[in-house]
Order: sequence, then structure tokens, then C-alpha cells
Amino acid sequence: MWGVTATDTHCPYCALQCGMTLTPERKLEPRDFPVNKGGLCAKGFTAAELLDHPDRLLTPLVRTEPGDRTSPFREATWDETFDLIVEQIEKAQRTYGRDSAGAFGGGGLTNEKAYALGKFVRVSLKSASIDYNGRFCMSSAATAANRTLGIDRGLPFPLEDVARARTVLLAGANPADAMPPSMQYLDAGREDGARHIVVDPRRTATAAGAHLHLQPLPGTDLALANGLLHIAIREGYVDEDYVRDRTTGFDAVRSACNSYWPDRVERMTGVPENRLRETVRLIATQGPAMILTARGAEQHSNGTDTAQAYLNLALALGLVGRPFSGYGTITGQGNGQGGREHGQKADQLPGYRKLDDPAARAHVASVWGVDPDELPGPGKSAYEMLTDDALRVLIVLASNIAVSAPHSNHIRRKLRALDFLVVSDIFLSETAELADVVLPTAQWAEEEGTMTNLEGRVIRRRRALPPPPGVRTDLEMLAELSRRLGREESSDPRTVFEELRRASAGGIADYAGITYERIEKEDGVFWPCPTEDHPGTPRLFEHSFPTKDGRAAMRAVVHRDPAEMPDQAFPYVLTTGRNMQQYQSGNQTRRVRTLTAALPEARAEIHPDLARRHGIADGDLVELRSRRGTAVLRARLTDGIRPDTVFAPFHWPGANALTDPALDPHSRMPAFKACAVAITRHERGAET
Repeated sequence: MWGVTATDTHCPYCALQCGMTLTPERKLEPRDFPVNKGGLCAKGFTAAELLDHPDRLLTPLVRTEPGDRTSPFREATWDETFDLIVEQIEKAQRTYGRDSAGAFGGGGLTNEKAYALGKFVRVSLKSASIDYNGRFCMSSAATAANRTLGIDRGLPFPLEDVARARTVLLAGANPADAMPPSMQYLDAGREDGARHIVVDPRRTATAAGAHLHLQPLPGTDLALANGLLHIAIREGYVDEDYVRDRTTGFDAVRSACNSYWPDRVERMTGVPENRLRETVRLIATQGPAMILTARGAEQHSNGTDTAQAYLNLALALGLVGRPFSGYGTITGQGNGQGGREHGQKADQLPGYRKLDDPAARAHVASVWGVDPDELPGPGKSAYEMLTDDALRVLIVLASNIAVSAPHSNHIRRKLRALDFLVVSDIFLSETAELADVVLPTAQWAEEEGTMTNLEGRVIRRRRALPPPPGVRTDLEMLAELSRRLGREESSDPRTVFEELRRASAGGIADYAGITYERIEKEDGVFWPCPTEDHPGTPRLFEHSFPTKDGRAAMRAVVHRDPAEMPDQAFPYVLTTGRNMQQYQSGNQTRRVRTLTAALPEARAEIHPDLARRHGIADGDLVELRSRRGTAVLRARLTDGIRPDTVFAPFHWPGANALTDPALDPHSRMPAFKACAVAITRHERGAET
């Protein structure tokens, strides 16, 4: 039953976490929250349509023939499903060892659920087998930031600072489609005379409004960033005092950039030399200036080094830590920031502590009431865990990996090969369709909890209505499984958050001073916030870096080609990304009538010159083929994309059947943004 008063809460989608109000009539109204300032995108405005959607899962499902996933689902009781899950976990662990059972989480889980999931796997299952879909999203930027700045907070300043920057370089980011309410800050800056530079192989809506648009070949971002720093060094733009006083490692970086002279970088990237020079001039002289990266630059087999190269550029120019200036990376998923801080990554404990750090293990073990030696060591990263034959039982929360993982056909085969698969979701996703057990879970408006947005602002998601009868929250599910495995855990979000505060205390992501009451009173609290009388930290790096010596550690990086280059058989480069109307794997947004009417199917963006060579007209069906699979999409001809590049959105099954699972050696991020493909007009041509 719906409540009788309106509830202030937050959008269930991207990392802006826009403030909104849900009325008793199921209307969503934008709220004047500091991030969105009264704005919402089409996804946010229609989010309430999911709450009573006819596809909603309302009861647990199990297979009519146990062990046969070709048999249909039938409804089951929670007791039956819990008994079955525990039986399969214990059977696998008796036979194959503790690590044979594990979990896969998501960047959409609340902080409380991400924390509880990490604790469940390491304490109740005593397993190292856990990772999450943020490994496919933020891991390269996070790795670069941690090793360079000593901390990974996507934006080390509030979003409103973007409007005050005079120059903004956006590398691989398209906020006009991915998070439209954020564009008000870029628009405000431009209205006040700011100049923006967008690095993207496509002329996106964001690029269309920029002063400069650089269109590199996908996979050459690192060469471009090193080339920009080469120009900055040669033309005397380096802030030598800042570099001397606040950084280490610049001599090696300078040496590594010597060979990236502008005409060579133009040949490597396709970006004209005059645009490279103009970019550097603007960033170096028209300050304050910001460099913001996102997945287009990072989702590569050298993504960590690419983020590092942009960090090197920002540090060399003395941008980081100065007012309305600096380096940041744009987090995508709703709780992509908090989701990578509190223990669902394979190598992490709460508070962004490292699992292989004895002091970190001791602290967290004391909060959990276990011996530090009982905690498992670091596990395998997402793709490696999912494709490891040693994994036999998997629990999936808030992730549709059958669509979102690279080389998705292979991932589907590995999921089918598991002894037992459990999926918790609100709808029967493509991943849930492969499961032995499907558990219905509460939605965003039916649960309490906290989220951490792209600025590092911890906000509160408030419950507006109870879940439908028979539906449980993920916290309730994890607590009951823990109890049946011999461990008592709370399912109350506030109680879990209080424990999270203690577990994070003293860590990099310190939430110890953040309470539900403070969040409500202050419109969110920025971490780190070590005590309740601490004001929180909206802006980082003003005086020093949280590294051992207080300095940022610059690192020399060199360009290397993508793991897979075009050749005669696969002559073009595929890159993937977002559309405005859809979100992530589309499990939610593809069910919203308004959004699907605006964009009913995936469209491959192709340059008219490329289309002409293959006899393709706008609206034709085209077949994209890589070394891993094929996908059939509708062609959209546009001169806004490079003639050697094809773009495909990843919100539908198909695009990730093609993508390359080659992993970044540092972050274990797959190479979503560049693989070699062939293209042909599909035999059905322009049929609808």
C-alpha cells in the first residue's frame, strides 16, 4: 500500500543520484538537491513505472526439474529456496573447497548491501570468490588514482565546481546522454565564457557543444595524452614549482614523453597537430582548468596507464588541488563510488582497505568478531572469476552479466556450466533466465540505505513504500542465508550502516563521522569524514595528498596498441557506449514504455563512406562480426563518427558478444572500447 505523504529520495539510476520526491500518486517530481538543482532526465522521470510493472518478480522461482535449466520455472517458498541454496553451497564447498562458492555484486547496491555482501562471502562462506560489475566500469581510473593520488574518489570536488572552470577537457565522456542533468554545469560554464574540449571518436551531443572536438582512433587515448604533455613540456607550460613541491617522478615522465612529438601523435591518433597544440594552450593558459576522464578513455587493456597519462598532464600543469581545477573521473553507476569502497571487490575490505594488508585485516576482523587469519586472501577479478572452472556455485546481485560482460557468449556458457546459479533481481533478466533459483528483491523506493554519488557525497535513499507481499530485501536474504550457515547478521539498514562506519574508520574511505541524521540535515556528507564533528571533505588535495610523503606520485607510461588490431578479415574498430534513453544492460529501462518508444532497438552508428563501401543504407540491418561472435543491429548513418569506426550501444544483448575480454594488467578491466570487427549488410537488408 502506498504511503500517504510524499517521500524525498533519489533517482535509482546513474551516479548523479539526483534528488526527487515520490508522491502518493506515484508521481516523481525533481527536487532542488545540490546535484541536480531541480532537473531530471527521462529515465529519472519514468522510474516509478517500474514499481508496479507487470514483469515484476513477486515470488521465488526454482526449476521444475532440479538441475535441469531447460525446464520451466515454478513458484517456490522462501524456506524451500533457502534450503536449496544452502544445500548447494555446502555440497560444493565440501567437494571443491571454500572458494567454489561465491558472489557477484553490482555498483547499484546500496553501501549497506555492498558491505553486507562482502562480509557474507568472507565470513559466512569463508570464500575469496567475490567481485562485482564495477570491475567493468571504474577499476582502471580507480587504480590510477590510488597509486598516484593515494585515494580514489571519482570527483575530488563538488560537481558545481565544473561551472567555475574556464577550460574543461572531457576525455571519453558523454554526459549529455549518460547523465543529462549534469550538463547544466557545463552549460553554465560556457555561458560564462568557458571553453570545453571533448575527446571522443564520435560527435556526441556533448562534443557538439564543445569549442574543440578531438576524434582519435579508439585505443589511442594514451598516445594522445602523452602527446599533450610532450607539447606542454616543449612549450614551457609545466608548473615547475608545483611539480617540485607537490609531486614525485616527473623526470621519468618527461623522458617517457620525449618521443610523442605532435606529428607522430597525429599519425597514431588521427587528431591534427594544430588541435593538439590548441588543446594544450587552452588548458595551460585559460584557467582554472579541469581534466575529466570516463569510460571511453579507460575501458581498454591499457586503461590504467591512460588514466595515469591524463593524471600526469594535470599534475604537470599544476591543476590538482587548486580552486575549480584539477583531475577527476566520472563515475557511471548509481553507487559506483560507494560500491567500490566497502568490500565487494576481490581485493578489498571496507573503507577501501586492502585485503592483503595485515593491519586492515586485523581492524575489520575485530569489527566482525572473527580471527584475522580466518579471512580469505584476495580473490580473482570479475572476468577471471566468472570464467574459472573452480567456481561451482554463484550468487548474483544487482548485475545482468549475461548482457554486460565482455565476450558475453562465453560468459553465458560459463554460467550454464555452473553447478548452481542464484540470481536476485526485480525482473527476469537475461542472467536470471539462466539460473537455478531466482529471488525477487525490493526496489529503490522500497528500501532504506545510503548511496555515494560521483562527488563522494553520501546520500540517503528513503523508503517510500513497503515491498510487495512475498518480496524481501537483499539484506534480509543475506542475513537469512548467513543464519542458516551458522552466522547471525542484521538485516536492518541502519544497524548495518553503523557497523560499516566502524569498519571503515581510519581507512581511505572513512565514513566514521557520517550518520543518517547528518545526511538528512546536510544534503549529504562528503567522505572522508572521520568524526561526527568533522565537516566532511568536499574538496581534496588542497594542501597535500594522502600518500606516505604527501606528494602525488607521477608515473611514466608508454602507449601500446590495443590487444586486438584491425586486419584484413576484421578491418574496422568497434567501440561501445551509452544512449540517453537506456541504462546499463537495459533490464529496467527496456521495460519502460516511454523510453523504448523513443529508442526501441540498438542502432549501430556508421559513417556514410563506410556504409557506401558495403552497400548499406540508413535503417538497414547490419551484421557486425568479431573473432568472438556476431550481432545484428539497425544501421544509423552519421558523419559524426570516424569512417574506420563503428559504435554500438551496450544496453541490449549483442554488442558484448563482440567485445574483447583482454584485461588491463593493473586493474583487470576488460577492453570494451576497442576490438576489430567486420561489417556486412544483413541478408534481411532493410526489413523491419
